[in-house]
Amino acid sequence: MTQLTLALSKGRIFDDTLPLLRAAGIEVLEDPEKTRKLILPTNQPDVRVVLVRASDVPTYVQFGGADVGVAGLDVVLEHELGPYGGGEGGASLLRPIDLQLARCRLSVATRADFDYAAAVRQGARIRVATKYTQLARQHFADKGVHVDLIKLYGSMELAPLTGLADAIVDLVSTGSTLKANHLVEVEDILPVSAHLVVNPGAAKLKRARLQPLMDAFRRALAASTANA
Repeated sequence: MTQLTLALSKGRIFDDTLPLLRAAGIEVLEDPEKTRKLILPTNQPDVRVVLVRASDVPTYVQFGGADVGVAGLDVVLEHELGPYGGGEGGASLLRPIDLQLARCRLSVATRADFDYAAAVRQGARIRVATKYTQLARQHFADKGVHVDLIKLYGSMELAPLTGLADAIVDLVSTGSTLKANHLVEVEDILPVSAHLVVNPGAAKLKRARLQPLMDAFRRALAASTANA
């Protein structure tokens, strides 16, 4: 009952979360890039880390496979809008802290020669390729635009270039990949950063173990902001 399970995904979020864990006195004892293990021990016997795909972090946390996790806001909101999250307004996770890690934005992008403003006039219909089908559907519905969604998992920039779609909805950081493929951002949808997500049941039953972790994260974030 007192063991705390933290869900993380390999890569940037894992690496960026390590300093926050250290601030809370937690050291992950194995390098995820050098082991095949999916459950990693820490220096605290009551804390373990499970490695899952980024898109699966909210699911593990919601259904109790983990008590707490770190995931991008894009992933969390996509989950909340989906069937597991209960649809629009059906929040199934607590989001107590914006960790301000892995900052980027969710944007609409098109070919440079595509007249996006004309294409999304009220009542229009366009084709959009994305892995964020829930967020894209909501965004265009709010604009009164009919959209045919094409779900892709990678190489999103190819869709407008091959005629598969008129536009894409994807994460953008520097914009260099879009520029290299002659695409342009035409609309920002959502600023994105990594958030701490918590299972509501664990927030009650494991509050004594979770609260020091969250307090340490907040102190570390405040210190980094002050030193910026």
